[in-house]
Amino acid sequence: MSHLKVHDRTMSTSNDSTSIVESMSSRFRKLATAGVGLSAAALLAGCATDAPQDTWKPAGANAQKIQDLQWPVFLTAGVVGVIVMAFIALTVLKYRDKGQPIPEQAHGKAWLEYLFIAIPAVILAAIAIPTVGVVMALNATDDTECVINVTGQQWWWEYDYEVGADGTICGYAPSAVEASPIITSGQVVIPANTKVLLRGTSRDVIHSYWIPRLNGKRDMVPGRVHFLRLESDTPGIYAGQCTEFCGLSHANMRMETVVLEPADFQKWLDNELEPYQAPAEGSLAAEGESTFIAQCARCHQVNGLVDPNNGNIVVSYPDQFVYSGAAPNLTNLMGRNTFAGATWDLLTPECRADVWEASPEEFGDKYLAGVSQDCLNEIDLREWLRNAPAKKPMYADPAMLEQTDGKVRGMPYLGLSEDQIDQLIAYLLERK
Repeated sequence: MSHLKVHDRTMSTSNDSTSIVESMSSRFRKLATAGVGLSAAALLAGCATDAPQDTWKPAGANAQKIQDLQWPVFLTAGVVGVIVMAFIALTVLKYRDKGQPIPEQAHGKAWLEYLFIAIPAVILAAIAIPTVGVVMALNATDDTECVINVTGQQWWWEYDYEVGADGTICGYAPSAVEASPIITSGQVVIPANTKVLLRGTSRDVIHSYWIPRLNGKRDMVPGRVHFLRLESDTPGIYAGQCTEFCGLSHANMRMETVVLEPADFQKWLDNELEPYQAPAEGSLAAEGESTFIAQCARCHQVNGLVDPNNGNIVVSYPDQFVYSGAAPNLTNLMGRNTFAGATWDLLTPECRADVWEASPEEFGDKYLAGVSQDCLNEIDLREWLRNAPAKKPMYADPAMLEQTDGKVRGMPYLGLSEDQIDQLIAYLLERK
């Protein structure tokens, strides 16, 4: 009787173990199936033909160098991978455990070991030599035709166009006024067929600059200056993304490169340097100017803005209020297609598509037209000014400012009325 109880108990334990194993096996199969499904979805998602950040569609000399290098490297890695996996599979099948005794252990053949060392060495050397050549070519700066300073910060990019010793910007002389530095954000505008050098750094944490269709990525480290080449012969807009996690709004830290034909770049340059034009007296935009001075000018700069009350030039002091030390320059805000440092579009989806999908011949005119009342993405802009929490970066809430020494790290809540928002939009629409 005792023996039967032990036997039953043993059988029960065995059944329980079997059930657990089967349950775990079932869960593993489900997880494996889900993993395969997710991998397939990710793979298919990466095959989009209209992706604005497609690394397989180079639009410049630098990106083309990377493309010409990666194809043979990927092909070589693929062939080697197939051979290795096939060899492993053959070995597992042929020499799997069949209950045979362990064979006598002995040293292998020296010539075979030398061969297994020589073949990878040759492959690596064949890859390394052109790779070093491409890296050196991408880092060349001796033929630079245009220098632009780029500064990353949470969570937008600032661009500063230098004035050369000859009084030109990127080799272009202004048509009517003397050249002066141009400061903008979100979109960097460059002339086609021009070797542009970005000199990048950061005001706060490490960021990484990447326009996939124009070049590889480059980290922007505080206290250091890094160089990146941009060049394209095809007018259009090329999208990019910060690729170094830099805070809770990292995913919204976009950037765009606008390539214009030389004649169109000249028009853009002249427009950027035009003297400030005050709104018509008594207009809604004039009311917006006063609201801007009172509510926005402590952080945002509009070049040439004069306070009508005292005749003084209005100069922002963002370092007093903003943790990173700066806020985007809004001098010609409606001359670019984005706001909040390229986080959001200034154009409605229809108008944005019209600009982005324009042919190279038509692109310049459509981009330089700027943002009109009919094409303004007023919904998002109003939400931004109204303080839509979903659109704001972290540390814009006064309750979260202890870790930033009482300074905001983004657009703060200003408590604007709807009338004030109307005024500001009317004023900003004239900034182009």
